[in-house]
Amino acid sequence: MKPRFVAILQALFVVFLWATSWVLIKIGLKDIPPLVFAGLRYFLAFIGLLVALGFSEAKKELKTIQHPEWSRLVLLGLLFYAGTQGASFLALFYLPAVTVNLLWSFSSVIIALLGILWLSETPTWLQWGGIGLAMAGAIIYFYPASIQHGQLVGILVAVVGILANSASAILGRSINRAQKYHPLVVTVVSMGVGSVVLLVSGVLLEGFPSISPTGWVIIAWLAFINTAFAFTLWNLTLRTLSAIESSIINSTMMIWIPVFAVLFLGESISVKQVIGLLAAGLGTLVVQLRRLPLASRTGWRTRVPR
Repeated sequence: MKPRFVAILQALFVVFLWATSWVLIKIGLKDIPPLVFAGLRYFLAFIGLLVALGFSEAKKELKTIQHPEWSRLVLLGLLFYAGTQGASFLALFYLPAVTVNLLWSFSSVIIALLGILWLSETPTWLQWGGIGLAMAGAIIYFYPASIQHGQLVGILVAVVGILANSASAILGRSINRAQKYHPLVVTVVSMGVGSVVLLVSGVLLEGFPSISPTGWVIIAWLAFINTAFAFTLWNLTLRTLSAIESSIINSTMMIWIPVFAVLFLGESISVKQVIGLLAAGLGTLVVQLRRLPLASRTGWRTRVPR
């Protein structure tokens, strides 16, 4: 099979695993504080990947990383793990999975806009129309607005996470595009920094809870399968796929998560909310698809700083 087709299949599989994470996180949050939960997940994943790196020839690359690259990898860890993942766990603590799913879909719009700004291009009318459609979908989903205090906190946390996720997507593409370091090295370094910050912050703010055997099973599965394996595979796909292509594939979680939330979490979703989700999803897709022909003509994919 062609490398791009293989990369697409790999990315779709990773997104499926990540969608199941939302169900497992919601179940685990019943007993485990969100920041400690996120910190344990990513710190255990970091330990597992660190061991794997020790048996890999890629470990030699650690000695070749210069100060500027270390700074970028540390920033990636702070943005993508401490910021994005910490915020997602907190948002899921306060909000239904379907709602967080809708809010997180706007990462695709922001990523596309950051790409536009980076290239000093003016958005087309079609792109503005896609953004407007995505916003309309959100309005349909939330109307009539009746947001309680706890939900408002969750929405604000989600906004912070979305911004961190968008920035990390651009930075991550920039690092992986260069193919200077093995995906395992990129993942280990960035995840190590982010997970330590996340876990220490969680313990200081929430304390360390008593975790049941079921809770540890969930943490272990999330750490080693849905994180260590999945994020390494995702970094590998970034060597072939563009930021926009990866973002489009990542957007398919909007389909999986509501289905899983209804089937396994007992969450309800109305026809109006389904319409809002579909409108938001279509809007974000329009924003991104508009750029793909340009990418194939000009080699834009190789210049996007992700």
